[in-house]
Amino acid sequence: MLSKLWKDEAGAILSAELVLIMTILVIGMIVGLSELQDAVVNELNDVGEAIGSLNQSYFFHGQSGVFNGQVKAFTRGSSFLDRNDNCDGNECAISCDNPVPETPK
Repeated sequence: MLSKLWKDEAGAILSAELVLIMTILVIGMIVGLSELQDAVVNELNDVGEAIGSLNQSYFFHGQSGVFNGQVKAFTRGSSFLDRNDNCDGNECAISCDNPVPETPK
């Protein structure tokens, strides 16, 4: 039965039609994947900008323990000021470049 189905020519797609259909499918897939790549890159750029916009500055006071007028134990305070880095505020947006025409070699 399988060999009969294999040899059946009724409703078969000709090879030229199959090549045309596959070409259209491949071109459509390339365009779709290109748009998907652009969307993913833009979303990752947004995530990077969100992380870069977090203020990571901190400050805490030191403490000391005094007994009979003498300092017995202490911890020093500390601080850190988060300054603007390169590409903070979306100055370095990641996106596709404009198309460049080919030049003669």
